[in-house]
Amino acid sequence: MSTATPDAATSSRVERRKQELRREIVAAAFDCFAEKGYHATGIADIAARLGIGHGTFYRYFENKRDIVEHVVDDVVAKIVTALGADNAPAAAKTLDDYRAQSARIGEALGHILIDDPRLPRIVLEAPGIDPEMSNKIIGFFELARSLNAQYIAHGVEIGYLRADLDVEATADAIIGMILAAMLAAVRQPDRDHQRRLAETIQTIMFEGIKA
Repeated sequence: MSTATPDAATSSRVERRKQELRREIVAAAFDCFAEKGYHATGIADIAARLGIGHGTFYRYFENKRDIVEHVVDDVVAKIVTALGADNAPAAAKTLDDYRAQSARIGEALGHILIDDPRLPRIVLEAPGIDPEMSNKIIGFFELARSLNAQYIAHGVEIGYLRADLDVEATADAIIGMILAAMLAAVRQPDRDHQRRLAETIQTIMFEGIKA
């Protein structure tokens, strides 16, 4: 039996609706960005797609740039969460562990970055918004590079990856393949192609870096 008061239940419904509308605004903005490009999209376009007024939009976001910043921050938070626990850099003890770990991470990144083709598009377009946003995106890839280097350095130290690996260069190369997968998701948003690309990246990785 529920113990929530009528006021609490109403407040909960209102909050859920706010969160739902916030997500709808983000989705509508992504659709507009994909169709017209970020710079050609106006607040009026986003509001019209949802059938809401400008005032409603501004209760949730300051401007269209605020939407992009919100999404990029959300992506970074999801990636950091996906790299915790069993997927942490020091968790793998053998090459098989690292293969399984890489498969889990690849699947998680696929859901975060590739399943919705609008997301990689806006991440790739974001550096052109302004210098501050460019620095944020560069910082995002620098974080990914730094984390990847930790996985590689750990594997070299334990002995399941080649001892002669240039850790920083290898991390850059792997991030480059992930970036290529994002570009491919924009160019060819086909799940089967993305699956084959992910498998190919893992094959290249492991045949090149395993001990």
